[in-house]
Amino acid sequence: MALTIGELGKATGTKVETIRYYERIGLLPNPPRTGGNYRAYGEPELGRLSFIRRARDLGFPLDQVRALLSLSDDRGRDCATVDALARDHLTEVERKITDLTALRQELSALITSCKGGTVADCRIIETLAPAPHPHG
Repeated sequence: MALTIGELGKATGTKVETIRYYERIGLLPNPPRTGGNYRAYGEPELGRLSFIRRARDLGFPLDQVRALLSLSDDRGRDCATVDALARDHLTEVERKITDLTALRQELSALITSCKGGTVADCRIIETLAPAPHPHG
């Protein structure tokens, strides 16, 4: 099976530019080329890109994706490092959820404080505007 970069992208839901980027940064190996100098991808690249996509969909940053790929290449290795990476990522996700919850509450309060009228009287605009600095 030989896939073009477009077919690989379609099969994994990845933009062609993203695939090229992953090759440039070493997440995907440079594929063999056809006689016409087109990239020719096979099952290994399809599997690796699917792995990368799933890890990215779960929010893992590229450095952690790289580490997970390296760990997945060593099938006999203890998975404690994988567990630690996942735990660290979960902690970061929980921190972001806390931040987003606070943001939601703040925005909700702003919207609730809006009583209509003109923009000049808008509490939302007033809150977003920089505070006046005393002259001195």
